[in-house]
Amino acid sequence: MLKTHLQDVDLPATTDRSAFLSTLPATQTDRTAATAIVGVSAVLFALAVPFAGIPLLPMPAFVASYQSALAVADIVTAVLLLSQFVVLRTRALLLLATGYLFTAAAALVHALTFPGLFTPTGLLGAGPQTTVWLYMIWHGAFPLCVLAYAWLKDADGGVRIAGSATKAICASVLGVVAAIIVFTWILTAGRDMLPVLLRDGRYTQVMIGVVSFVWSLSFAALVSLWFRRPYSVIDVWLMVVMCAWLFDIALSAIVNVARFDLGFYAGRLYGLCAATFVLAVLLIENVRLQSHTVRLVGRLRQQSASERDYYGKRLALYGAVVESANDAIITKTLDGIITGWNKAAERLFGYSAAEAIGKSIDIIVPQDRRAEVRGILNRVGSNESIAQHETVRIRKDGRPLDVVLNISPLKTDSGEIIGVSKIAHDITEEKQSREKLRREIEERQRIFETSQDLILVTDGYGNFIQVSPSVKEILGLNPEDMIGHSATEFIHPDDLEKTRGEMRAARRGQIKRSFEARYYHYDGHEVTLNWMGTWSEPVKRHFFIGRDLTDKQAAEAQLRQVQKMDAIGQLTGGVAHDFNNVLTVITGTIGILGDAVADRPELAAITKLIDDAAERGAQLTKHLLAFARKQPLQPREIDVNALALEAAKLLHPTLGEQITINPQLTEDAWPALVDPNQLTSAILNLALNARDAMPEGGTLVLETRNIFLDDGYASMNADVTPGNYVMIAVSDTGAGIPAELIDRVFDPFFTTKEVGKGTGLGLSMVFGFVKQSGGHVKIYSEEGHGTSVKIYLPRSSGVQETEFEASKNVPITGGNEKILIVEDDALVRQYVVTQIKSLGYTALEAANAAEALTIIDADNGIDLLFTDIIMPGAMNGRQLADEAARRRPELKTLFTSGYTENAIVHHGRLDSGVLLLAKPYRKSELAKMLRTALAS
Repeated sequence: MLKTHLQDVDLPATTDRSAFLSTLPATQTDRTAATAIVGVSAVLFALAVPFAGIPLLPMPAFVASYQSALAVADIVTAVLLLSQFVVLRTRALLLLATGYLFTAAAALVHALTFPGLFTPTGLLGAGPQTTVWLYMIWHGAFPLCVLAYAWLKDADGGVRIAGSATKAICASVLGVVAAIIVFTWILTAGRDMLPVLLRDGRYTQVMIGVVSFVWSLSFAALVSLWFRRPYSVIDVWLMVVMCAWLFDIALSAIVNVARFDLGFYAGRLYGLCAATFVLAVLLIENVRLQSHTVRLVGRLRQQSASERDYYGKRLALYGAVVESANDAIITKTLDGIITGWNKAAERLFGYSAAEAIGKSIDIIVPQDRRAEVRGILNRVGSNESIAQHETVRIRKDGRPLDVVLNISPLKTDSGEIIGVSKIAHDITEEKQSREKLRREIEERQRIFETSQDLILVTDGYGNFIQVSPSVKEILGLNPEDMIGHSATEFIHPDDLEKTRGEMRAARRGQIKRSFEARYYHYDGHEVTLNWMGTWSEPVKRHFFIGRDLTDKQAAEAQLRQVQKMDAIGQLTGGVAHDFNNVLTVITGTIGILGDAVADRPELAAITKLIDDAAERGAQLTKHLLAFARKQPLQPREIDVNALALEAAKLLHPTLGEQITINPQLTEDAWPALVDPNQLTSAILNLALNARDAMPEGGTLVLETRNIFLDDGYASMNADVTPGNYVMIAVSDTGAGIPAELIDRVFDPFFTTKEVGKGTGLGLSMVFGFVKQSGGHVKIYSEEGHGTSVKIYLPRSSGVQETEFEASKNVPITGGNEKILIVEDDALVRQYVVTQIKSLGYTALEAANAAEALTIIDADNGIDLLFTDIIMPGAMNGRQLADEAARRRPELKTLFTSGYTENAIVHHGRLDSGVLLLAKPYRKSELAKMLRTALAS
């Protein structure tokens, strides 16, 4: 590394005196020297005063010499002060220099007019009073200039002139010349009009008054300088000048008697000293400045040599750095001509320095990038630096290169931009790696965002760092609801320790961990997830992928139910078959026995009881065989509306007057292929169950509809085949069935009736008959609201499409509105949300009325409330709709229910004209009703 460094010029403290004396603060040395000179002058003055009137020999040559020396000293002083004024431009300094010029001019005129020096009466027509008055004007004008200087100066020199310094100097000189000419004319041509100051060689009383005034001006100037702090060097020596000036006036014009006495000569000496004090200080300072300048120039030459050596070595070092750099370093002119090309540039672009230097930079620029280069050169020419500019360049062999450029202007010492410096770094491989990494990150992000499984990332303490969007579908939460929270807030307490154990095992190096753990859904129910977990030591993170087992468990439960029902069916079918064999023997032999005892009434009654019991047993086995789907059926194409009307006629006397039967039949109901007798029995069984559920009376609705069960419905009901069905619904307004018993109502021998009031085979027989006929049966019930049993029978084939079917097969139309789905059944809610989203709508979901109202209050953009009518909790669907309308009068509502539309309306739960979509429904029906509701 280069060790040479520059040495700063070491200037001694005394060089500070090279500053202008009018602004340089006076030092203690200045004050001490000035005080000593004033003290000596005062002592000499005191010694001369008693002898001031002693006459001495007249020496006109002394006057000439004194005046010449005085004029020269004042002129030199004025020139030195004006040289400072040219830089400082202060009025105070200009006035002080003007005072010295005036004094010099007055001294010259005084010498010319002095009697006996050149002529007996003096030149220029002077008289005996001319020189005396000139002396007074001369010694009065200078103190006035000093007074002006004292009041105008301050610490930095005082007020500065705004115009040209040369013009100000010329004005000062011309003013002095003009003033001297005027005074000379007055004192020569008009001398007879002036008061007499000197008579017969001696001073008059007027002289005493005039000289006292002049002396007072000098004293005032001294006092002003004394009080105008801070003192500069000139201020101190001006005070010495004014002291000498006072001694001059006192000896030459006050205490002496006449010309050429001791006071006359002594005063002139004080005047000469007064003229030389400031001059001497200025000359001494100039000598010191010159000496210092010589020393400084020597040191600057030494420093310049050192700098040349330093910069030479640094230039050599920089050259070595440039040539050994890994990045290409190129210099060029502002018009793009290459002037520098290091070895890295040769390696990167394939051109040698000899090939590149002198050529245009376009040799490495693609054709479509040359405008870009022109723009860069223009920007750099405007003194702009460009950092980290990614672009493409071309090698000599034609291969494109991805490079990043750092471009700066090249400047001279004066700041002129003469070229461009460019550093090019090859990022071809880096960019390829970066692009590959970007694609991988994007792919992983897409997987993360679209995964149907739940992906979680936690830190070492179990706090969530990332949560995939699928959490909304699986747990009903948003990712931000979990991020930053501990997993313990969401895991089922019974599975918490097991989860912690799996996390600890993963951190011990057991990479893949598979386990099950339950999490809490937003609505409170448990969701079982199968987890695959791993730990990453470099990033200190746990990574988990959880698969929702809800559908799997539901399917398994449904499969177990089907298997159970099949097993029970096999068992009951076998028992019924064997029991039928026994009953065949009993019923066959009881007739013979009855004939034999016909003449014995008591035995005939017994045989009648046995025959009745056998008949009841036959009916029982018939029901068992129906449930087991082993009864002999005689299916044929029937009109379900006609059969329903016949059944209604049979029901009127059976149900009693307290039950109102309300048939609601679709006019264009499809024909069904079914055993009419078994269907009639099924309807009667359902009606009798409805009657038992309404001991105090009520309404029974008998309804038919054409229904299409789609793939979505089939996915939630494993025994359903998608297709067209004729629905026959039997609905009541009875007590309803508790939710926990719904899954058991089709089990044989299960009943909620009192002992002796039912065998528990009625619904089982209906279930078996419908399944044996290839159909589907669904029961909807809510405690306190009634029950609706729907039988779905396959549509008979070979018939023409009806008007109803044609209306259902119109093209599906969706939308982009926002819909709030309120459904307490999680599986159904998930299905509905999926269908609505597939139609293009934005779907929000809630499990109950309370959640729905919270969402309605928080989101003003909801267009439609799609709610189930019967829901657990303090508020049902109708009450929710009323409250929502109160809060948001413009909000539209569409109801849905497992009950049929006619049953709901006639139960009094909905007003006439209110829109209801009965479950189940196909996608086209959902789309049509949504558009109808949104347009209402």
